[in-house]
Amino acid sequence: MGRVRSIKRGAQSFQIEVNARQVLDDVKLGDSIAINGVCLTVTAYDGQHFSADVMPETMDKTTLKHLQPGACVNLERAVRLGDRMGGHIVQGHVDATGAIKNKEKRDIAIVYTIKAPADVLRYTVPKGSITVDGISLTVIDVLPDSFTVSLIPHTARQTVLGLKEPGDYVNLESDILGRYIEKLLKTDDSRNQSHLNLGFLAENGFI
Repeated sequence: MGRVRSIKRGAQSFQIEVNARQVLDDVKLGDSIAINGVCLTVTAYDGQHFSADVMPETMDKTTLKHLQPGACVNLERAVRLGDRMGGHIVQGHVDATGAIKNKEKRDIAIVYTIKAPADVLRYTVPKGSITVDGISLTVIDVLPDSFTVSLIPHTARQTVLGLKEPGDYVNLESDILGRYIEKLLKTDDSRNQSHLNLGFLAENGFI
């Protein structure tokens, strides 16, 4: 986690400066750092801080517009080719925001029920993956207007999601694989007929 040092707001955009340490190892101008799951570009940095610009589209689609100086945020560097993939493929391209409906302690775990729009829920399946504030999580269950996920103690300690309560907003990114599969299955271009269909996916163990 890092902490917001300052925010310089414009009419529809702002520049954010974040106190950080671990993510600044060998950082360079133009590198990507995700803030609460939103992929941003480093525009300035020193040994303890970095800055990034937040454009109007990001203001519209994410919770970054609610940040204030002093707020804690999740920070993550881009994955290197050849690294172990500890979760699923996360782009840092937020689809929508959701709201925490319920937070329940179950033994060592914390289970969150998160209200989400239909455009996110259509790609959300039990035991599938979803990104919440940049955290790769496994879906427990999908409800008509929400889904549930569980945090182990380590994740709760190391991320801002562990600090959030019912009523708080979160950034949501659906699994990119689901979106690509839907696009391929819905193709109607006769020049590019795809052999990918539900039967093929089932025969090859994808569903």
